[in-house]
Amino acid sequence: MIVAIAAAAPRVEAPLMRIDGRCHCGAISYEAEVEPETTGICHCTDCQALTGTAFRVTVKAPAEHFVLRGKPTIYLKTAESGRKRAHAFCPTCGSPIYAAAAENPNAYGLRIGLIRQRKELRPRKAIWCASALPWSTNLDALALDSHDRQP
Repeated sequence: MIVAIAAAAPRVEAPLMRIDGRCHCGAISYEAEVEPETTGICHCTDCQALTGTAFRVTVKAPAEHFVLRGKPTIYLKTAESGRKRAHAFCPTCGSPIYAAAAENPNAYGLRIGLIRQRKELRPRKAIWCASALPWSTNLDALALDSHDRQP
């Protein structure tokens, strides 16, 4: 009897994208290499509360490719699971910078709105969709009265 064993396909690492960002007031800035395919939307109620809006969009930056300048304030949030997450924000303007494991993070979830190259980071996944505000998953369906700038 001959048994064929399929070799596992080697994991191909996606190329990293070099980005830079800063908070609204400029007190905190950073450079990183991010994994664009990890760009995602989170609809959980914590992200809604912590952003003050319908959802949060983040991209993953491996810790070894993240350089932060300035000193953010850290809010330590404990999830229902008991897991702790450090949420960093600018103490001057309040811009959210990242979330990461509370201790020895191996990656940082960078907030898309602060990244200069944000137009190039298209979300590829959405999580916690059960918590999504009903209108937030299809903005085109809202038939909004849209303006290029505030009227």
